[in-house]
Amino acid sequence: MFTRRNYIVVLLFAMILIITGIWIVRIISGQPLYLDELTRTFAKEVAGTTIYTVFRWITELGSSTFLTPFTIIVSMLLWRAFRDWLPALVFVLGTLSSHGLNILIKQLVERERPSILVAAHAEGYSFPSGHAMIPMVCYGFLAYLLAQKLHSSKKAVVIQFALALLILLIGLSRYVINVHYLTDVLAGFIFGFIFLLGQIYVYKWLRAKWT
Repeated sequence: MFTRRNYIVVLLFAMILIITGIWIVRIISGQPLYLDELTRTFAKEVAGTTIYTVFRWITELGSSTFLTPFTIIVSMLLWRAFRDWLPALVFVLGTLSSHGLNILIKQLVERERPSILVAAHAEGYSFPSGHAMIPMVCYGFLAYLLAQKLHSSKKAVVIQFALALLILLIGLSRYVINVHYLTDVLAGFIFGFIFLLGQIYVYKWLRAKWT
């Protein structure tokens, strides 16, 4: 039974999806996005500053160079910790699938980046940000699994908060170093969160079916 709180959550979620859809339509039709026009100044002003340098390092935590070995190592640790192949398998497949979905959406929208930076893995199309979308799935599902494993609710909350903060900083780093528009990052978070919810649902379904 839906409560008032459920209705509010569904309404907010629907509004976010509608706004994202409007962004996509405007991008494809070649129209500017007002939010990006309002936020371009900051990204240009921090170039060459300490803030830029810090976020330039943070952005590497969402790169394929880091996430590929990270995903492999963590999957093996999950297999050992849970003594079950399912968490590890869903973790790996979820991360890989989110990468594939991100590429597909980029190819469909075909938005050019504000700037190209090969050293920061910033090539190709811009919308949505892979550094926002893929870490949301990778670190988000890891936070979910760790919360299930830990017996202490306080430790679970700390880990979830830390990983949520990491996801936020990695995504925002792409805006700060000027290789994505802010709407690219926000859309990456949105698509990544939706994917993460689906991933958790599939994991729960498989676990109930096979255990």
